[in-house]
Amino acid sequence: MLRRAFLTAGLAGSVALGALMAPLGAQAQDVTLRVHQFLGPNGTVPADFIIPWAEKVSAESDGRMNVEVYSAMSLGGTPAALYDQAREGVVDIIWTVAGYTPGRFPVSETFELPFMMADAEATSRAAWRFYEEYMQEETADVHMLAVHVHGPGVFHMRAPAVERIEDLQGRTVRGPTRITTRLLETLGATAVGMPVPQVPESLSRNVIEGAVIPWEVTQVLRVPELVDTHTEFGGDRGLYSTFFFFAMNRDSYEALPDDLRAVIDANSGIEASAWAGRIQEAGDAPGRAAAVERGNTIITIEGEELTRWRDAAQSVRDGWAEEMAGRGIDGAALIAAAEALIAEEESR
Repeated sequence: MLRRAFLTAGLAGSVALGALMAPLGAQAQDVTLRVHQFLGPNGTVPADFIIPWAEKVSAESDGRMNVEVYSAMSLGGTPAALYDQAREGVVDIIWTVAGYTPGRFPVSETFELPFMMADAEATSRAAWRFYEEYMQEETADVHMLAVHVHGPGVFHMRAPAVERIEDLQGRTVRGPTRITTRLLETLGATAVGMPVPQVPESLSRNVIEGAVIPWEVTQVLRVPELVDTHTEFGGDRGLYSTFFFFAMNRDSYEALPDDLRAVIDANSGIEASAWAGRIQEAGDAPGRAAAVERGNTIITIEGEELTRWRDAAQSVRDGWAEEMAGRGIDGAALIAAAEALIAEEESR
């Protein structure tokens, strides 16, 4: 629900929010919306999407909507709790990974399957169109503002480098979602699922030998300092990606006056999704450059070896489709729909 400027009891003392809001009703009265997300404010998405989005919404409302961004779980809870914080009205807006609550949003997993994603902007546009057609039911308890994916997933490992599938045998690797951990296990690794903020400490304490994450988040997590090697994948599809929600409490959205709701609507949907995907992939280049500057080894899987990886990963796709069929969901049709939407957006 829309918040007066005070914290709920569970969050009391965490943040000072200022003066009380006036009740809604009169056209000129102000609204404060709180955004909660799991990365520090210097992360690519917070710095280049969420904070600019908040500023844009505030400006386009003539200052009548004040959007406060709280980073690094500063309002409490874990990344896995963010969706429920929006659903329950603990906060107004959240940004999170759908797969941080494994199996809860099975349709979104279509975009996390191996070798599904093209470039992140086109794939994020396709993801929004896919959401509109196939995902409304499983996310009906929030108002979705945008969905998107990051750039191609990359292995970041302590030496020795991953150059062939066999180089993963028995190695402990972090994965972000149950689909990616399933892929890692299929390829012979020992997979450890965890949210991305836990990666630096887990590497430092030798809980994991490496992680799969996109380049863009490696700098803020200091990953190039903690590993020696990085393995990319050639071809026109990334090894994997992750599906993100930028979502709003439904009561908060519906309680807005019509003109302020129109501002939110104008900053939601396919263009907002494309914006988030675009800036995430743009962040890959400086992340990669930081690893090059440190002298780390960068491997690219191509040719016959890439074919081997794709062939090995096919069982993950097939197994997921079979699992979905057992849940009454036509997984094969969802894969075909996602691939068609991605190809269509990629060709624009």
